[in-house]
Amino acid sequence: MLKLSTLSLALIAGISFSGTTAAQQTVEISPELEQKVIEWRRDLHQHPELSNREFRTAQVVADHLRSLGLEVQTGIAHTGVVAMLKGAKPGPTVALRADMDALPVTEQTDVPFKSTVVSEYRGKEVGVMHACGHDLHVAMLMGAAEKLVAMQDQLQGNVMFIFQPAEEGAPEGEEGGAELMLEQGLFADNKPDAVFGIHVWSAGNTGEIGYREGPLMASSDRFEINVTGRQTHGSRPWGGVDPIVAAGQIISNTQTIVARQVDITRAPAVISFGIVEGGVRNNIIPDEVYLEGTIRNFDMENRAQIFKKLKLTAEATAASSGATAHVHIDEGYPVTINDPELTRSMLPTMERVAGKENVKVNALVTGAEDFSFYALEVPGLFVFLGITPEGQDPATAPSNHSPLFYADEDALKTGTELYVNWVVDYANL
Repeated sequence: MLKLSTLSLALIAGISFSGTTAAQQTVEISPELEQKVIEWRRDLHQHPELSNREFRTAQVVADHLRSLGLEVQTGIAHTGVVAMLKGAKPGPTVALRADMDALPVTEQTDVPFKSTVVSEYRGKEVGVMHACGHDLHVAMLMGAAEKLVAMQDQLQGNVMFIFQPAEEGAPEGEEGGAELMLEQGLFADNKPDAVFGIHVWSAGNTGEIGYREGPLMASSDRFEINVTGRQTHGSRPWGGVDPIVAAGQIISNTQTIVARQVDITRAPAVISFGIVEGGVRNNIIPDEVYLEGTIRNFDMENRAQIFKKLKLTAEATAASSGATAHVHIDEGYPVTINDPELTRSMLPTMERVAGKENVKVNALVTGAEDFSFYALEVPGLFVFLGITPEGQDPATAPSNHSPLFYADEDALKTGTELYVNWVVDYANL
């Protein structure tokens, strides 16, 4: 009688389950809600907005959340939107996050809802496109919010819906993203017990889920090195101090940091130079050379060690040539770390929602994500959701950030249901 009454209540509330036991039940969304999610995604795709400029997107999200009867906070970290759903039964608080910003990319797909938006980026007119799939993230979380509100009478605990701006990075001279949301008190009054996030991924076929315990995505840090010598004629290098030679030695010597000075059995790392600038004429040794690059790494202790050794190596190498080096490290996103216990406990949920054969351990990803800031505050789980159509090789599909980036909308159902079932299952741990 107890099982029958529970099932009856679920059916009355419009909740669909599959499976044979309580531990195997999966909440599904209706075809009607799936179609809503698709329509939201297409609307957002046609109206992309750059980081910290997600004004229309935030309004669409806030209006939807208010229509569900939720209390909504807006203007967090410029354009962020947050709402809290309080379940009828006591339980944990779970945070679900979606990012909202698009990229300065001119769309080259032929979908009927392609973006034709043009905006300004770094003083130039650029096309704007959801070339990383954040439109899908927002639509899926809007759908999950609608489903979870419909389940409120049976819901254990609370759900925090986080719609975040500027994941791709705030404009120059501005702050933004997850770090700023946290600085402005996102978790201050209602700190969640766990936080979950999804990122669509062209490297997987539609509906596949890629997960990994521990480090998943790299930290991303930018560094600048100003090498100063003393200008002289190229025919008389002994008459000055050559910063070009010193800069070349710095570039070479810094490669020994990862190769010889960091314990790479802990995690891989890489130091790459992307900019080398100096000199104006073939026979003039200049005063200065400017170097800029990136550090990617999967271990927070190694990260701190690399910072220290990069500064020491650059300064000592320059000094050996009679030059000086000033090193500035702009700390970016930390390592995205999936809490091992949370990941293991939610693995059955992912396997039920997507099918066990579609859930795979993901390789380390040297890209970075500011979801990492949330996961440093509370246990976090971040996964990839494949969006390359079945039958197409993901290895040859246009990658995230490509002007040809394409997302199979069949994946929206899987992502929406994954958000919902994480909430339901976490309450029953």
